[in-house]
Amino acid sequence: MSKGKVPKDALQAINKKISKPISENQIKNVASTVTSETMQSEAQLRQLIKQVAMMANVPVTESTVNEIVTTVKKSGINGGSLESLMKLMMKK
Repeated sequence: MSKGKVPKDALQAINKKISKPISENQIKNVASTVTSETMQSEAQLRQLIKQVAMMANVPVTESTVNEIVTTVKKSGINGGSLESLMKLMMKK
């Protein structure tokens, strides 16, 4: 995401899939906490997934959390590639 802006199409796609709209500022606040260590630590990654699910008011099963964690670990997505993570999560 260049210059701290959330792509409008990504924000629209996210808001179409959730019951409670998320603002660009909310995404930026969460994104600012993500580091490469977050993406490597299973516990931190699980916490991030659950935090985003709560923010969006979307229930996430443990099996879905497991699937996202496994996919992120296999894909090699890092903290600098948050846009890739957003696209991955939008597919779920």
